[in-house]
Amino acid sequence: MHIASVVVSKFCFLFSLAFCGLLLLLIPALQPPARQVDLPQPKPQMRATQAGPSHHTRVPAVSIHARETDTAIGLKGSSAGQGGSIKTEVTRNDKWDVDSKRGLERWAPPGRKDGGISGFRSHDLLELKDIFIAVKTTKKYHKSRLELLIQTWVSQAKEQTYMFTDGEDKQMQMRTGANIINTNCSAAHTRQALCCKMSVEYDKFIESQKKWFCHVDDDNYVILPSLLRVLSSYHHTQDVYLGRPSLDHPIEAAERVKSDGSVSVKFWFATGGAGFCISRGLALKMSPWASLGNFISTAEKIRLPDDCTIGYIIEALLEVALTHTHLFHSHLENLQKLPPDSVLEQVTLSYGGFENRRNVVSIAGGFSLAEDPTRFKTVHCLLYPDTDWCPKLKLRKKN
Repeated sequence: MHIASVVVSKFCFLFSLAFCGLLLLLIPALQPPARQVDLPQPKPQMRATQAGPSHHTRVPAVSIHARETDTAIGLKGSSAGQGGSIKTEVTRNDKWDVDSKRGLERWAPPGRKDGGISGFRSHDLLELKDIFIAVKTTKKYHKSRLELLIQTWVSQAKEQTYMFTDGEDKQMQMRTGANIINTNCSAAHTRQALCCKMSVEYDKFIESQKKWFCHVDDDNYVILPSLLRVLSSYHHTQDVYLGRPSLDHPIEAAERVKSDGSVSVKFWFATGGAGFCISRGLALKMSPWASLGNFISTAEKIRLPDDCTIGYIIEALLEVALTHTHLFHSHLENLQKLPPDSVLEQVTLSYGGFENRRNVVSIAGGFSLAEDPTRFKTVHCLLYPDTDWCPKLKLRKKN
């Protein structure tokens, strides 16, 4: 009996284990089916596109690979013509306009910064008051050149324009209200005198807290709407050096800042005769070699003029590439070849002699060539027809 009860107990125990195991297997199947829940989907990535005329822009997904492919313009002589034109190859995953409408041609050598453009344009909400325009002149040209500028384009930007000269002219300053700054530099047209004035220009710009530094000569007409349009394509915090070379190749100089002059360095520079612009972000980086008289010592080390020294500091020392543009013009090029219908779209114009002929833009207006030999008055009256001294158009009477 005892043995039989033990057997029955073991059987009941095993049967209980088997029954519990069966219940564990059947419990999931006996539960009601779970309701399906839609999981949140990731938000689609909006693909940015290039902004249109608005000053606000979204960052495009872009990959730019630029290299020097061609020099479009050949020169006769070392620096007597238009600057070299650099074509740019662009690859990206959507359509992109390579600045052809703005007259800008970018080239970034391998390992070099791309002139402040990291694959996209960051537009700036820019006003005329944000630009510091420096005009380099000398006292002997105050009457023949400076008065013409003050009468024309400077009259539209008096507070933004500063004349850097080498002698006092209180009479002109009082009469015209122009910002005339006596640099106390030499009146001679030497490398030292030119660099002295550029040094003062740079320091005054840094003090001004303005966004852009633009340098022009006293034989330049600045088309202010075009200048605003071009500079608004960038942001002043970017590294932007914008101008036109007078040569079709980089200049070569002995490297005496980083070395003892036993090696040479090649770099592009924008000619001061056509004008150039530098963003504040880049100008601040130039400070070790440009501020508080350092510009003069830097120029003496490489023994080059003011505009070349600017290019040396930016391209050779800071490794920021010049952004080439064909919208800036000097008297070194044949201005008569500029299409008349494109004159008002340029940024700077000039005048002067070219192969012993009168070298001015070909544009018709209310003044004859004898009345307006530089064509600056004609250009000004086309831009600002309400100017009191501009010829008024005669209205034809209806029959």
